[in-house]
Order: sequence, then structure tokens, then C-alpha cells
Amino acid sequence: MISIRDIAITVSWAMLSVSLIYAQDVKSTEARAIHPRLPVIQKMDLQPHSFLRPGLPTDPAMARLTDAHDLSRYRDFQFGMNLPAVARLVDMKASEAKAIHQRPAVIQELTWQPRLSLSSSPQADPLRVILFSFYNGELYRIVVNYDRYRTEGLTTKDLVEAISTQYGTATNPATEITFSSSQVYNESEVVLARWEDSQYSFNLFRSTYQPTFGMVGFSKRLDALAGAAIVEAIRLDEQEAPQREIDRQKKQDTEDRAEQDKARVPNKPNFRP
Repeated sequence: MISIRDIAITVSWAMLSVSLIYAQDVKSTEARAIHPRLPVIQKMDLQPHSFLRPGLPTDPAMARLTDAHDLSRYRDFQFGMNLPAVARLVDMKASEAKAIHQRPAVIQELTWQPRLSLSSSPQADPLRVILFSFYNGELYRIVVNYDRYRTEGLTTKDLVEAISTQYGTATNPATEITFSSSQVYNESEVVLARWEDSQYSFNLFRSTYQPTFGMVGFSKRLDALAGAAIVEAIRLDEQEAPQREIDRQKKQDTEDRAEQDKARVPNKPNFRP
């Protein structure tokens, strides 16, 4: 028979067990509060640039570089390209280039005229002819002439606006530009607008001889080297001109005598007074 004392002891143990269980739950809850599970947002903090639009530089200097206009080329032709590379682009042979000077540097020119198109579409290419100039095999200058019918009715402002989309803001230097590789044909034109940076320059002009627009682009470094070489080549040509004329005359006299001797052989025995 269970006594009242036994019942009291049993109830006391039960209450003590409940208290211990509750205390453990409280400590566990406090431990979780002190050492919480790492939130997922910390992973997002490791990638702060994931919200930026692709391709937009965060560095202002890089932004300016991205917005810069490339004046080192005209269409597919880049200053500094070698002669064979340019010839391949226009489907010509490097041997078709004309040698203007041979010393102190080799100056060559290659004239390219795109295939004519009978299309009257406004999208037709206005390009008529390009003259490529090379200094020791490197492209240093491009002279572009546009078709008069493809540019008919266009004003200087129209062309400046179109070219500025490629090369940036234009200036109006009020000067002339010379773009001949020889003294015989020393052509110069008034510059209508100019686009340039520290290395390259493009100059719009209207031809003096026909109602067409044109543009001269060049590498400032290579153009300076070519210009100095052309001046020296012309000086050497003028200095050597008298001797070359003497040598030419001697050669001509020798050829004339040889021709006379050849004709004399059959004519002498057959001549009768």
C-alpha cells in the first residue's frame, strides 16, 4: 500500500524534472541567440557589383577611355599597316604600288577605286577613290575623294555632322593642308574641318578642281618622318639632276650609234651612186 509520504516524494521528483527540462530549453534558446545561423545576405555582400549594368565602367578614367573616338583608322585601314596588308584589303597586289622616292626612305603610293555601283539608293557608298601613301612600307596617310553625285546637295555642315559621329567634335583651323609626295604635283587644299588627337589627324576639304569633297587622314609621327624624307629626296634629285642628264645623253648617243651601225651593214654594199 502506497503511503502518503511516497506520493509526496514522487510528485516532488516530477516537478524537479520539469524544471530541469525547462532550464535546458532556455539555455539552448539563449545559445542560439548568442550564436545565430549566418544569414544568406552575407553571400550577397561579397558581390557588390552584381547590380551594375554590364559594360559600364565604374572608374571615371575608364569611362572617358571607353567614350574616346578612334582616329587611328579610316574604315578598315589603320595607320601603320604594311603595304601587303592594305593591298589585300582592296583586292590588289602590293606590286601595283607606285614608287615615288627610293632614298633616303622608300615612299610609295597605291591608288584604289572601289567597284562602281549603278545603285541610286541613298545607302550607296559615296567613296570614289582612295590614295594610300606608305613610308618604308607603313601606311602613313590616306587621301579620300568622295563621289560628286553621292554628295550632291550636301553642305559642309552635313558632312561635318556625319564625320563627327565617327571622330568626335570637329575644329575649324582656317588653314591649308598639303598632301603631295612629290614636288611636281604639290597639291594643297583649304581645311573645312579637322578632327585630331595627339597622334592622328583627319581634315575635310572641298576640291579646287571639281565639285567634290575629300578628306586627308594621317599619322602625325609617320607623316613627319615621310615629310622629312621627301624633302631630302627632292634635294638629292635636284643635286644629281645635271649628272643624270649627262648620263642619259651618253646612253642615248650609244643607242643611236648602235642603231646606225646596224643599218649600215646591209646598206653599204647595196648603195650605188
